[in-house]
Amino acid sequence: MNYRTLGTHGPTVSALGLGCMGLSFGYGPAVTREHGLEVIRRAYDLGVTFFDTAEAYAQGANEVLVGEALAAVRDKVVIATKFGFTDGDSTKGVDSRPERIRQVAEASLRNLGTDYIDLFYQHRVDPAVPMEDVAGTVRDLIVEGKVRHFGMSEAGAASLRRAHAVQPVAALQSEYSLWWREPEREILPLCEELGIGFVPFSPLGKGFLTGSITADTTFADGDFRKVVPRFEADARRANQALVDRITAIAHARGATSAQVALAWLLSRRPWIAPIPGTTKLHRLEENLAAAELVLDAGELAQIEAVLAAIQVQGERYPASIAARQGR
Repeated sequence: MNYRTLGTHGPTVSALGLGCMGLSFGYGPAVTREHGLEVIRRAYDLGVTFFDTAEAYAQGANEVLVGEALAAVRDKVVIATKFGFTDGDSTKGVDSRPERIRQVAEASLRNLGTDYIDLFYQHRVDPAVPMEDVAGTVRDLIVEGKVRHFGMSEAGAASLRRAHAVQPVAALQSEYSLWWREPEREILPLCEELGIGFVPFSPLGKGFLTGSITADTTFADGDFRKVVPRFEADARRANQALVDRITAIAHARGATSAQVALAWLLSRRPWIAPIPGTTKLHRLEENLAAAELVLDAGELAQIEAVLAAIQVQGERYPASIAARQGR
């Protein structure tokens, strides 16, 4: 495993982290406690030192799982968690009032079984709370030793600048992958300007870029992809062309499409650290092997040609969720 520093002000982390959400929330039924512990601990054994969770993932249950799994190696890992949803429920809207941020911090410390949070993200921007108040509250938590670094998730450029002026933002977490390149327009240049690390979530297109999802795939109850326009059957059928082309490039290299998708992200900037998630041990090992895959100039040019030729179909979120992104 290779290691990277998240921007000027951030921690050093494994080049690939582990997004732990899917073990408890978002992709159908939660895995068993025993299996969740096994996945997280296996990731650490393979060199992962960066683990991502949130209060909103199963009402803190994911934090409890992550904390238990990593208790024996707490001083050797970076744990990121998040605040910002009403009652810790992503369906209830946002809440980043200073008193709520403090409540979440205390609950997360208990859930994780730790006395500090390495990276504390605002999960989504709250338009009702001045960004200066949010950043100032996290700054105070840092002074108190309860938090080490401040992060933001899916924040727009204006919010990022305002927050960073009060408390340096160590990392911005947003969706970024071969089929969602919006951060390249404004956000990545801003991160470079301000010295902010970038953490892509859904780096494998919520599983689609692995090639394991087709137009005939059915999703379990509780799997949020059932309501995502990009995962409607017609969109999946159209977007298969992208996966087919990436798979061909991967096979020529003796790799998988998932590994190429992750290696491409790692090639974009030295301060990018994607956090692919999985519930399967063999997929975990496949994903993490991408940290050793360096794409050459010819392969990167082939990928750019594919992306220029294919228009991805379907919005990435339903309209009700899309309205909350990138403020």
